[in-house]
Amino acid sequence: MGHTTYSDISPRTTAYADAKLLKRAQPNNVLAQFGEVRPVPKNRGQVVIFRRYNKLDATPVELQEGVTPTGKKLTKTDITATIKQYGDWIGIDDVIKDTHEDPVLNEMIDILGEQAAEMYDKIYAGVLKAGTNVIYANGTSRSAVNTPISDTLIDKALRVLERQHAKTIRSIINAGPNIGTKPIPPAFIAVCHSDLRYDLKNLTGWVPVHEYANTDGLINGEAGAVGQFRFVFDNNLEPWADAGGAAGSMISTSGTNADVYPVLIFGKQSYGIVPLGGKGSVRTYVNNPKAITGDELAQRGSVGWKGWTTAVILNDLWMVRLEVAVTEL
Repeated sequence: MGHTTYSDISPRTTAYADAKLLKRAQPNNVLAQFGEVRPVPKNRGQVVIFRRYNKLDATPVELQEGVTPTGKKLTKTDITATIKQYGDWIGIDDVIKDTHEDPVLNEMIDILGEQAAEMYDKIYAGVLKAGTNVIYANGTSRSAVNTPISDTLIDKALRVLERQHAKTIRSIINAGPNIGTKPIPPAFIAVCHSDLRYDLKNLTGWVPVHEYANTDGLINGEAGAVGQFRFVFDNNLEPWADAGGAAGSMISTSGTNADVYPVLIFGKQSYGIVPLGGKGSVRTYVNNPKAITGDELAQRGSVGWKGWTTAVILNDLWMVRLEVAVTEL
């Protein structure tokens, strides 16, 4: 069937479809929770600008009586990123009713919402896994890694972030048709694959999420906490297969070398995204079967979505990537 760029359901049902897709997408778009958000730019092409105002020099300035000091100039750093368009569709052979209750429409939107979120999350993961601030579980390169996450590794990560004056994250993005934020207890956020669950439980001071004294401000995907770090699972952070040292008792795709898993730890304003949620960021397209050239008997329709996004590292020094192996059970 040919490509279509329109929808033949009412604007009211279209708005419902957009909102439902975003709601279904939210649990699968983990990395969207912690980035600095910029909406799709209007009438500015495909470039989005993330702006950061730089800290002032704090060298002590002793004041002299009657003498006005020189003063400082506010400086800024602009980081640009190019947005790209993504999307997909599925064909149907049922006539879609122009109502909110149509089971075919609802089921298709649910499936597409999950796909859109996972697609965006994989895009963000690909960018963020390429950060340059990295600590290896052992050795000095990925090819040597064959030990799991440890207390020492966590302490090293905290030291690196604190030396660079990285700030803890105190609010996260609440995805939806109208993007908002919700407060969380201040912490550095560590995102990793759920394969790390066993090794995380062996860390000193590990507190699983079900043992939190206060569950206000829970993060989607949160597994537990150690000290100033809150760990969140995201299985789109896939390991580098067989990229480490001799596997021993670690997980290995081939059985020879250890798979190497990234653990991405973020401070505030360390990266930016153009999100899946928000007004105008994603559109659903629903087309009933209709008699057109190539479908003369009106047998095929479609439900699809498309949207714009990008991700960019804003400050490599305010995020750190641990590279670890994972214990085979």
